[in-house]
Amino acid sequence: MSRRTTLLPSRLPIDPYILALLGTVGLAALLPASGTAATVAGGASTAAIALLFFLYGARLSTREALDGLQHWRLHLTVLSCTFLVFPLLGLAAKGLVPAVLTPPLYSGLLFLCLVPSTVQSSIAFTSIARGNVPAAICAGSFSSLAGILLTPLLAAALLGGGAGGFSADSLLKIVLQLLLPFVAGQLLRPWVGAFLVRRKKVLGYVDRGSILLVVYAAFSQGMVAGIWHQVTPARLGLLLVVEAVLLALMLTLSWYGAKRLGFGRADRIAIQFAGSKKSLAAGLPMAGVLFGAQASLAVLPLMLFHQMQLIVCAVIAKRRARDPEPTPPETRAETRAEPRAETSTEPPAGTRAEARAGTRAEAPAAPVGSPPAPDRQPSVGTTSTHP
Repeated sequence: MSRRTTLLPSRLPIDPYILALLGTVGLAALLPASGTAATVAGGASTAAIALLFFLYGARLSTREALDGLQHWRLHLTVLSCTFLVFPLLGLAAKGLVPAVLTPPLYSGLLFLCLVPSTVQSSIAFTSIARGNVPAAICAGSFSSLAGILLTPLLAAALLGGGAGGFSADSLLKIVLQLLLPFVAGQLLRPWVGAFLVRRKKVLGYVDRGSILLVVYAAFSQGMVAGIWHQVTPARLGLLLVVEAVLLALMLTLSWYGAKRLGFGRADRIAIQFAGSKKSLAAGLPMAGVLFGAQASLAVLPLMLFHQMQLIVCAVIAKRRARDPEPTPPETRAETRAEPRAETSTEPPAGTRAEARAGTRAEAPAAPVGSPPAPDRQPSVGTTSTHP
């Protein structure tokens, strides 16, 4: 029994934070904030979002980001997967409406395709699979930074009025709640950066607590508005199937596409994990700003996809870790050269004739009592073997 308990987390990597999110959703379903409580929760949620992006800006090292630009082909590949291939697949999924997905669920699925990549889990899985960890760190950081600008712009272009009535007012909210706190964090980083690094663990709880508050406020609004009656268990099952296909496509395209582009194994691992994943931490606050009262349904596909990608990528990372170590090119060249060196030691034709003549000249020792053999001296330098 104890052995099963020990193996269960490695076989079924359920993120405890996902359990906390599900508990928050359950709390919002049982005790939704309404009236004055909803106003307070909404104000606290707005402040939490601003605090999150201030901390993002204050902790992002500008020097590390600039140093990581040296591997620009890899980062460009990850950004293309995140903000080009994913959105194209999301647009292609519009053909599933309304037979498979309802319009609100499709809006959430398309929003999922616009969210930046993860940082922590991409680094962790790349490390487990023995990939290029520094590249994964920079790729995740670049994706998060680009997502602050690209995700709202792509949502305005692709979702239009579906993003909770996206308008100039929504764009102003994005600037005030996301961009300004992030820029303020970057500007104040020389003074507060060291303080935040020393208290990294405590600030991790602040990050997660802020996101839980955002989720509670969003799902409370959804419960009060009654939008959860639009979702049936059958629709949720179909949504899971669609997301499983989406994840499988991105894992395949990022792995084999990176191979076609000439990347090595370590870089391909970083590209696969950073280019096929989506950030729940960055997506939830953005959804709260973009979708308003519709945010509860909009973030549902992202929450499901996040847990799915953790489970699938954990399995892939462990399988990659069992792959044999790739042989360096120098070692392969030496290995190929060794057999040729051994087989090319045969002497030239003239030398072979001399060797045969010398071999025939060496007569075996005569047994005791036999008459002595006549002396025969081979002519040195001749190639003829006739007596």
